[in-house]
Amino acid sequence: MWMRSFIEPMMLFRNKRLLAILLMLLSAWVGMVGSSVAYAATSEKLTVLSYHEIANADQALIPEYAVTPTMFVRQIDWLRNNGYHFVSIDDVLADESHKAPLPDKAVLITFDDGYRSVYDSAWPILKMFNIPAVVAVVCSWEDDKAQVNFDGKEIPRSKLMSWQQLRELSDSGLVEIGSHSFDLHKGIQGNPQGNLQPAAITRQWLATSKRYEDEAQYRQRVAADLKRSSAEIANHIGRAPRVIAWPYGRYNTPLRDMAAKLGMKVGLTLDDGANMADTPLWGLRRILVEHDMQLWDLNREITIRNQNLSENSWPKKIMHVDLDYVYDPDPAQQERNLGHLLERITATGVNTVYLQAFSDPDADGAADAVYFPNRHMPVRADLFNRVAWQIRTRTPVKRLYAWMPMLAWVLPAQLAAAKDQVVTLPSEKSDHVNMGYKRLSPFSPRARQTIREIYEDLASAAPFEGVLFHDDVTLSDYEDASDFALQTYRQWGLPASIAAIRANDDLLGRWTILKINTLDNFALELATVLKVRQPQLKTARNLYARVALSPKAEVWYSQALENSLVNYDFTAVMAMPYMENAADPAVFYRDLVERIKSRPGAIDKVVIELQTVDWRGTSKPIPSEEIAATISNLYNMGVQHVGYYPEMLFDNHPNAALIRKALSAKANEPAVH
Repeated sequence: MWMRSFIEPMMLFRNKRLLAILLMLLSAWVGMVGSSVAYAATSEKLTVLSYHEIANADQALIPEYAVTPTMFVRQIDWLRNNGYHFVSIDDVLADESHKAPLPDKAVLITFDDGYRSVYDSAWPILKMFNIPAVVAVVCSWEDDKAQVNFDGKEIPRSKLMSWQQLRELSDSGLVEIGSHSFDLHKGIQGNPQGNLQPAAITRQWLATSKRYEDEAQYRQRVAADLKRSSAEIANHIGRAPRVIAWPYGRYNTPLRDMAAKLGMKVGLTLDDGANMADTPLWGLRRILVEHDMQLWDLNREITIRNQNLSENSWPKKIMHVDLDYVYDPDPAQQERNLGHLLERITATGVNTVYLQAFSDPDADGAADAVYFPNRHMPVRADLFNRVAWQIRTRTPVKRLYAWMPMLAWVLPAQLAAAKDQVVTLPSEKSDHVNMGYKRLSPFSPRARQTIREIYEDLASAAPFEGVLFHDDVTLSDYEDASDFALQTYRQWGLPASIAAIRANDDLLGRWTILKINTLDNFALELATVLKVRQPQLKTARNLYARVALSPKAEVWYSQALENSLVNYDFTAVMAMPYMENAADPAVFYRDLVERIKSRPGAIDKVVIELQTVDWRGTSKPIPSEEIAATISNLYNMGVQHVGYYPEMLFDNHPNAALIRKALSAKANEPAVH
């Protein structure tokens, strides 16, 4: 309407040249408005910076996180000169309640731990420029004593701010005093092997009783800590905290809910990504400002956030690891195996690991046991936590996925759900694929509940960044004929007979679509279970290459690439030409990539997973030179994410140097535009 009211008077102009000029100016103005709207919709709503010490390296407790006073001034000055607006927690809460929107290019300054150097070197700058900030303190470090236990070492109490100094900051109206917990900023024993892990999210291993604390004990411990932290701050500062900086940036749903009940509505993380309009207050992402961050580094970090890049923008270079190869009944040999794996991970240059969390010693594709404590499955060894932690802390790997079956569980016979298995009808044809996996029926309520509980236990067992669903997320065109499945087909309006369904192409197509969605929906349900403990969890699933290459294969597998692209963060296509008996591997890869690229955006969500062994006949290793060349060719074709399976740990195959060289052709970070 406004366009019409503006243009109609212009028709009175008789000078066509003047009319053309006015139309050109109008077009440019509309373009600028459109651009600003687009920027507002896609750029980061709030940039949060995480500082620690403001001190020279020789005076810092943790030099790698210490920003010099001069660099801090330069960064503040650069932000001011480049149009950034410093905001407070009041501003953030006003925006969240729709009372007053945040300004463009809003920045929140935060300081963790409560170092004295912040009071001495940062506070004068904040006052001078009238800049709001948050200081999150570990209350147990504020005790009035000469020495403080600082992350396992004794330091002088004078290295940290006093309650009096914190009260001064708070009374100024510029600084919000938040919680960094009372005493959760430390490591506690997280497994029998002795790894120290973040106290806020870890089920503690109780060495004296040789067991983990249970859920009630965990909740009681962390709730008491948060409650004490809130009370201490209220007592010394005069108001309870509204902000919590999660210790080490790690949090989970129970922790988040406990903090919210105490009034800590804002939670500060160290998660990657932008703070957009839909980012929850309890999960605000921060840029960790480190000692060597120059102005151009800060600009790059903010620019990346403003692009709102997804996890898919970071190239994944993946090693797919069988924990069965690391396991050994001799603990000393098992540790040597683990050490060798860590060396291999570092040497190959991978940045992501798919780590087996189940055990399949007979290699039939079904889980006979698991590597984490749980309610239902035998535990071959409590090993997943140890290996996952060592990989994340001893190698350059940034993302670790728990590789898990969805349906292929060999439950103990005494469990009622053990009987609820997928039933495969005999086939007289060879045009379908039957993996032969022992699988529980996805249509059985008690089987689904048992699987959910296994996933709940995994979520509590170790920290990890993602889940890879095994290649058992499949049903052939002769499955599932169990009573649970047939009952479901009737509810779908289909015959309770697979033979009758298969006899009609229309019914067969409908049945296939509904089975695909049933499998994907259950996988997403299990991911939701994991996200209670792993809130930033990413999902990946294995997909058979034939599904991507031929629409007919959807019927054979109950898998569809299009559905997978929508439902999962990543689809790991098992691009294994020898397993598929492809006549020409090069043509196989070319056709596969072309099919994937024909779908808009698909290449950023697909992992091309290569085989390192030709399982036909003697199961001979595929030459490392061939694997490396394939990786290079895939990159040249535009592939973003590449992985390989299996990692032949004891044979040092594939050759680490060759794989590293091939993978290095793709940068580990996205391009900044």
